[in-house]
Amino acid sequence: MIFLAAQLAAAVALLLWSINVIRTGVERAFMPELKRWLRALSGSPISAASGGIVSAMVVQSATAVALIGAGFAVSGMLAVPAALALILGADLGSALMAQVLFLPVQAAVPFALLAGILTFFRARQRKTKQVGRILIGFALVLMSLQMIRMATTPIGESEIVQSIAAYLHGDLVSAFVIAAILAWVMHSSLAAVLTFASFAATGLVSPAVAAALVIGANLGGAVIPLVLLSGTERPARIVAIGNLAARGGVTLAFLAALVLGAFQPLIGLVPAGQLAIMTHILLNFIMLLVALPCVSMLIRLGEALVPSRSDSTADTVSALDNATLDHAPLALACAQRELLSMAETVQTILVPVMKQFRSWNPDMARQIDLCEDKIDQMHFETKIYISHLRERDLTEAEQKKTLEIVATANSLEEAGDRIAVNLAALARNMHDSALFFSDEGLQDLEHFHDQVVTNGQLALQVLTTGDAEAARQLVAEKDRIRVEELRLQERHLKRLQLGKTASIETTNIHQDVLRLLKQVNAALSYVAYPIAEETGDLLGSRLAHRRRVGGLA
Repeated sequence: MIFLAAQLAAAVALLLWSINVIRTGVERAFMPELKRWLRALSGSPISAASGGIVSAMVVQSATAVALIGAGFAVSGMLAVPAALALILGADLGSALMAQVLFLPVQAAVPFALLAGILTFFRARQRKTKQVGRILIGFALVLMSLQMIRMATTPIGESEIVQSIAAYLHGDLVSAFVIAAILAWVMHSSLAAVLTFASFAATGLVSPAVAAALVIGANLGGAVIPLVLLSGTERPARIVAIGNLAARGGVTLAFLAALVLGAFQPLIGLVPAGQLAIMTHILLNFIMLLVALPCVSMLIRLGEALVPSRSDSTADTVSALDNATLDHAPLALACAQRELLSMAETVQTILVPVMKQFRSWNPDMARQIDLCEDKIDQMHFETKIYISHLRERDLTEAEQKKTLEIVATANSLEEAGDRIAVNLAALARNMHDSALFFSDEGLQDLEHFHDQVVTNGQLALQVLTTGDAEAARQLVAEKDRIRVEELRLQERHLKRLQLGKTASIETTNIHQDVLRLLKQVNAALSYVAYPIAEETGDLLGSRLAHRRRVGGLA
């Protein structure tokens, strides 16, 4: 029994990891394009919901789409109601993807796995490599579901498990609560629903219990983004609360219908596992139909529950602990945590700064200034802390690490200055002079800004995990951004040639914004350099060696 339980736990863990593999591949290969596409489709609630459906099926996570939508709401790139509509559509997209993954296509596993591995190892381009990662993740999802079914069949013969299943059959509310908790713990409602559907397919739980578990997983799935966004700006929290309110109301209605026997006619008509998936899809479809016309009301509810004054300006606690200076490894870890805090603060002001070019907000300007002051303070304190640490007897490797930390802190401080001092000043000048970018110019700038924000998130990942592959990707992104900036400069010059008034009036500001965003990206990319240098992925120079002619250099 212990072995079977371990096998089941391993299968569920593999399912969670496999879904994360797919999501990572999509994010690394297509996140800038996905963000641009989502924003383009978010002009109305219906189109925003449609974009959410497709994107959740691609990313394999309604939570990931919820975080993207909330980020758009915070930066002002997307109205709060449109962001909520995006999330509501993503919930249905995730449910549809559950049906795709639950199809009996086990024969495709070896082919998908082989194709994914070959593509991953033989690919020369980053996006092609991530396509291989996605194929591997898809194959592993199918394998994990097969493992869950294999483990649950003998487990179902246990008298203890049968008694628990019998109790849950008589107490569907408990099954609902347990499933909500498990979905939150797993941090993936998709993985939870697939697991519960597999339980039902093998007869481990009755169809009614499986339906209650799936309904509970939907409620738990709405709690995940609420918790993840609890410390962010007010618009993001409003969106998360609106999503939870909509999902909570519909799930409670479905639970009441289940307890009252409304699902009874369906039991026996379709297999139990498929019934669980159908319940999941139906719930999210009805939720979209009911909640989409009420988006404005849900937003007002969120606004009433979220305080209007953000406490994000509260003093932060420094990670620099002077008590650890006599123990170099601990002191270096403290300095690394302070770098992460600096990078998070830089990202906090990078995300909303482009909104200032659309409509100047004095409160946002003050918030950016306060954050920039924090960055300067952390930069100063980090250098002082490292200088005290270098007074100790350090190894050569530790001395090198101190230099890397200071260099990274300098780079992050530079990124903060470019955003809070230079970009914010340009936005203020445009506001004071009543100037506006052309529609095409603003679209180019926002697209470029999206890519820099995405690389900022990647920089946070590198600082947090030290992942070598993410570091390589961030360094490669620096070169790609340089090429992209040149392309957008050329597009701007073509608009000038056409004599567009808005482009002519704002030409200097437009080019300065592109240049500054490129510099911000370069500064953020520096966090990857120590890792890339250590792994041998960083060239000493981009200068080409001269060819020898007649034996002379």
